Amino acid sequence: MDIRIKPYEIKYLGSAVMIWNQVVEEGVAFPQTEPLTRENGHLFFEEQSFTGIARDEGTGQVLGLYILHPNNVGRCGHICNASYAVRSDMRGQHIGEILVKHCMRKGRELGFRILQFNAVVSSNTYALRLYKKLGFVQLGTIPGGFLMKDGHYEDIIPHYHRL
Repeated sequence: MDIRIKPYEIKYLGSAVMIWNQVVEEGVAFPQTEPLTRENGHLFFEEQSFTGIARDEGTGQVLGLYILHPNNVGRCGHICNASYAVRSDMRGQHIGEILVKHCMRKGRELGFRILQFNAVVSSNTYALRLYKKLGFVQLGTIPGGFLMKDGHYEDIIPHYHRL
């Protein structure tokens, strides 16, 4: 596979919404509970500081995406936040790592100084392993900070990385 990250364009909308909604509907990683539609999805992806689309250049297929935006405003506006989604049938192929690394470069390029993740679910072992590999710092644990789809609560582990 020859994976390249492209800026979001309307032509990627259907794939981006589908992949995002896979993660939302799984109910184990994203805080959102409502899926995106084509109508609100376009606005959602457009209003981010950057939405990156992971494409296989050989097949043209969209494999994943990320959104990057400020984590806060004003005196904390130099801290960004991101979310990553990989198509469910393509997980385990290091696409997430490609997305995170691109996001770190893009965040720095956009003038952010820190990338912060507010709510990494403690059972998301793949994300935790990747963030450790890439040098993210864990900030502690928030007990029961994430409501899983099945109704039980899991701890969340905030992370940060200086850009």
